[in-house]
Amino acid sequence: MIGFLSGKLVVKAPPQLVIDVNGVGYEVEAPMTTFYNLPALGAPVTLFTHLVVREDAHILFGFSTETDRLMFRALIKVNGVGPKLALTILSGQSAEDFHRCIHNNDTQALVRLPGVGKKTAERLIIEMRDRLPDLGDEPGSANSQDASVLLPELKPQQEAISALCALGYKPVDAAKMVRSIPVEGKTCEAIIRLALQGASR
Repeated sequence: MIGFLSGKLVVKAPPQLVIDVNGVGYEVEAPMTTFYNLPALGAPVTLFTHLVVREDAHILFGFSTETDRLMFRALIKVNGVGPKLALTILSGQSAEDFHRCIHNNDTQALVRLPGVGKKTAERLIIEMRDRLPDLGDEPGSANSQDASVLLPELKPQQEAISALCALGYKPVDAAKMVRSIPVEGKTCEAIIRLALQGASR
């Protein structure tokens, strides 16, 4: 099991990134809450990781805090919730907001997330009550720098739409979400954050 990765951030293309660890590039999938805290390309970065082994692939998931990793591990134990949906949930809500939804039995907030229907939301509330990690002070935060620019090949708006599609939104809906907010001068991460905030209202 790979517990964490510490190296140089060389690719940011939500929800995927690549970390160069002593000349080896590790492909990692991460929720948007982690992308918001990533440093600039070329800067050192450390992420807590969880390895999912399937018959056809080994997929590494990365998180900026131990709490997010614990939440991810708790989510994938819920019946019907796989790694992709867990990543979507952690992208659409902070750990604090998700905690609040579970404690308040707030199915309405959960069903706004792509891939989460009413039955899944109810199952999350029932099964996650006893699995929620403690949200005390987070001493294990891996990174505290602001997110920077993404790869220059695509405009931030296009990167944001692609990322939202990867998180489960339909292309038409993702484009509509991005068009509904002012994007001029904003990074891809900032656009995605605003789009997800708008979708949760």
